[in-house]
Amino acid sequence: MFSIVAGSYEKILYGLRPDFTGDPHQPKLKPFFIFPAHTSCIKALAGSPGGKWLASGSADEIIKIWDLRRRKEVGGLVQHDGSITYLAFPTRSHLVSASEDGTICLFHARDWAVLRILKGHKGRVNCVAIHPTSKAALSVGKDRTIRMWDLMRGKGSASTKLGKEGEVIRWSRSGQLFAVTSHSTLDIFKTDMSIVSSFTHTSRLHDVRFAPRPDGAGELMLVAAEDKCVLVYALGDAESNHASSSPLLVAKLIGHANRVKSLDVHVEEASPRRVFVVTVSSDGFVRLFDLSDAPSTLAEGAEPASIECISSYDTKGTRLTCVAFADAGDSADNALGKRKRLQADTGEQDEDEESDGVEQDEPNESGEESDSSR
Repeated sequence: MFSIVAGSYEKILYGLRPDFTGDPHQPKLKPFFIFPAHTSCIKALAGSPGGKWLASGSADEIIKIWDLRRRKEVGGLVQHDGSITYLAFPTRSHLVSASEDGTICLFHARDWAVLRILKGHKGRVNCVAIHPTSKAALSVGKDRTIRMWDLMRGKGSASTKLGKEGEVIRWSRSGQLFAVTSHSTLDIFKTDMSIVSSFTHTSRLHDVRFAPRPDGAGELMLVAAEDKCVLVYALGDAESNHASSSPLLVAKLIGHANRVKSLDVHVEEASPRRVFVVTVSSDGFVRLFDLSDAPSTLAEGAEPASIECISSYDTKGTRLTCVAFADAGDSADNALGKRKRLQADTGEQDEDEESDGVEQDEPNESGEESDSSR
C-alpha cells in the first residue's frame, strides 16, 4: 500500500509501514528502518511516484537520496548553500528542491544532474507548490512575494507581492485554488490571484494539505496548528460556484499532546477508496488517520466532528519535524521487484528514470525570473 517516512530534529529518519493483517480498520505501524541520516536537523522529505526514491533535506545543506527498495543511501546532492526547506518529486524522473539560499533547483533522477537553477527570491525560499499538472509551480519566501515558475521551460514567469512572509503554499487537488499560510493566517487564492477566503486561527499554523472529500464532491483542506490539532475544512466543488464560499470547519483530528508540525495525504484508489492522513507532532508520535467517515457538512449549530487516529507509532520523545507518504516499492508484485533489482545490478535503465516533461537542451541554464509583476 504505502510507507511513511518521518524526519526529526535529532537527525534520525524513521521508515514505517502499516500492517493491515489484523484489523483492517486499525493497522499497526511497524518500522522497517530507523537510522541517523544527516549531521543536522531533517527539514524536508519527498518520496518519488512508484516508491523507488526518497529524498531528505537538512539544515546541513545536503539533499540525501535513498533507494527505498534496497533501504540504502545512494548519495548526496551538494547544490545549495543553505538549509534545505522543501523537496518534491513532480514526476518519477525529476526532483525539485528549495533552500534558504534563495534558489530552487530541478534535478534529473537518472543521474541526479542539475537541470535548472531557478533564481528570483531575495532571501530564503520557505515553500514551493507544484501544480497537479507538474508543469508549473508557485513559491513563497522571506521576500514576501509569491513567484510563479514555468517548470517545462525552467524559467520564472511572474511574481506578485504578498504583503507578508508566506510560510507554506499548497495547490488544491483540482489545481484551481491554492492556500498560503503566514503565522496564524491562511489565505485561499484563485489562479487569477484573487482571494477566495481568509481566516486567522488562534495559534500558529504549521502545515496545510488538500484531500478529496469522502463523497467525491469537492475537497477537504487540512490545517496543522500549534494548538495540538488538525483542522478539517470542507471546500465546495472547484467546478461550481461553491468554490467561492468560505471553508466550513467540519472536523478536527485529535489526540496530539503537542504542536502538529507536518502532515501528508495519501489516497488509496481501491474500492472502497480510502483517504489517509499522517501527522507528526513534537510529542514524538507519528499518527495515521482515516478520513473515510469525515463529514462533508454540518447541521446548523452542530460541533465539528472529532476524529481519532487509527494507528500511531511512538518514537520515544524524538522531536519530529516532517513527514511524507511514499509508495510501497516492494509490495505484492515480486516479479516486478526482482526485475527492478536486476536492472539496478546490471545498470539498465529503470522506467522510474525515464525523461519526461522538462526541456533538457540547456542543462545548466540559470532560470532567472522575469521582472514582470502584478
